[in-house]
Amino acid sequence: MLKKSLLILLLNCLICHFLFAQESKKDSLFSKRILYFPVIAKSIETSWSFGLAGSATFHLSKSDTISRTSNLQSILLYSLKQQFVAAVNGAEYFKNEKYILNEQISFSSFPDKFWGLGNNSPDSSVENYSFHQYYVNLHLLKHLGHHFFGGVLYEMQHVYNIQYIPGGLFDKENIAGRNGYTVSGLGMSFTYDNRNDAFAPNKGMFAQAYFNHFDNLIGSSFNYTNVVVDIRKYIQTFPKQVFAFQLYSFSNIGDAVPLRSLASLGGANSMRGYYSGRYRDKQSFVFQSEYRFSLYKRLGMVIFGSTGEVGKSVSDFNLSGLKYAYGGGLRIQLTKSEKLNLRLDYGIGQGNNQGFYLQLGEAF
Repeated sequence: MLKKSLLILLLNCLICHFLFAQESKKDSLFSKRILYFPVIAKSIETSWSFGLAGSATFHLSKSDTISRTSNLQSILLYSLKQQFVAAVNGAEYFKNEKYILNEQISFSSFPDKFWGLGNNSPDSSVENYSFHQYYVNLHLLKHLGHHFFGGVLYEMQHVYNIQYIPGGLFDKENIAGRNGYTVSGLGMSFTYDNRNDAFAPNKGMFAQAYFNHFDNLIGSSFNYTNVVVDIRKYIQTFPKQVFAFQLYSFSNIGDAVPLRSLASLGGANSMRGYYSGRYRDKQSFVFQSEYRFSLYKRLGMVIFGSTGEVGKSVSDFNLSGLKYAYGGGLRIQLTKSEKLNLRLDYGIGQGNNQGFYLQLGEAF
């Protein structure tokens, strides 16, 4: 499986290189820019990891002066904890933004950690487990006018070769999908998006709500519905200074929700400072903010803070259960025209939760 995934990603990189390296006289793939660079990183989940990253930015139409810049990003990472991740993420803006296609495709072989369910799972309860996962998420949006979009989406997740401690938390808490599973779901979305840039907006708003229903009829091992609300606001206070805010809610409706479809806190893009999945349950919400400002030429800095919690139901949320995290980081602008940043963040949570992140693009 590992060799197959490497071959698939290598083929993708070769295709992307061919497409974006060729100059075309036709009205397509205009204003192309591609970057390849090695990655050496250290994070809470992976310890030291090594790999290769690539980023392509382009416009699909030469005559299009309305659409934002499309992008395609690929990454290969292998860590000292024997974790392997191969992923491709992209956002393609078609002519005049009549359609937008977002995609995420990945394979991961990942030793991980599990603390049990709930907002109060103790640090001492941690157990090691490992899994293999294929993941596909496709989201096609149609412009409805005045920055509104209606969309359809498909998500597939195949998780197998799960290794965990027999009689431990997985069995005691009867975690759905602990012996492997596949989920397949179809859904719809409604989006408002008037941000001025895809990578690092300094003004505008993004508001999206979507549901995705997973059902046996479309190849899913479990029946449940996922509902997500994501609201972001960007305010430019002074030249090259921006306040960014995000409110994010993730809810599952159904009796049995498998392990890696549960709501969670932590990671590189939300509640930085906590291990990704440190807290898990059926529902979660997070509020985070950033102050972004320029230091010198292509060098910038951010200060961020966040709060959130998880619960079995919305009624479980309360002020006393809120977790918090804060931190700061540097930004190195890789492409001046497209505002694509290399992100280096350090986040600090409660207790001993803290860590370093190196990523492409902003957290939100």
